[in-house]
Amino acid sequence: MGNCLSLQGADDLSPLNESQEASVPGEPPPPYQERVQAPVYHPTPSQTCPATELTEEEQVRIAQRIGLIHHLPRGIFDPGSKPSDKKVKECAICMNDFEYGDPIRFLPCLHIYHVDCIDIWLMRSFTCPSCMEPVDAALLSSYETN
Repeated sequence: MGNCLSLQGADDLSPLNESQEASVPGEPPPPYQERVQAPVYHPTPSQTCPATELTEEEQVRIAQRIGLIHHLPRGIFDPGSKPSDKKVKECAICMNDFEYGDPIRFLPCLHIYHVDCIDIWLMRSFTCPSCMEPVDAALLSSYETN
């Protein structure tokens, strides 16, 4: 699987090993340079890998997963005004209360989450974090076999 790192005990020590350019007293500091990092993906739930190091097969699989995630329905959180409206009050991933107008995503099992929270979760594991049901497993398997 290329040069991907396993998350089992692999800490990123690169910031500790980089040499820091010390500025000479009285000299202006070196110019600020923004580092642009490649997006990090998870070919398997226990691996992390920069986009630049993914194999072609992993790139295809991740692109398919992104496509599937974007086909899941989205909405805006509206708690309702009737006492009978018993909706979920918080996102089970970030544990923050839903606010009126928050963008949410609906899973096939009818659980809802903040769009940003569930999209990141689904890039690692294509299961519902609450009930562990596969998220549209039939569609995912048909994508992977084509």
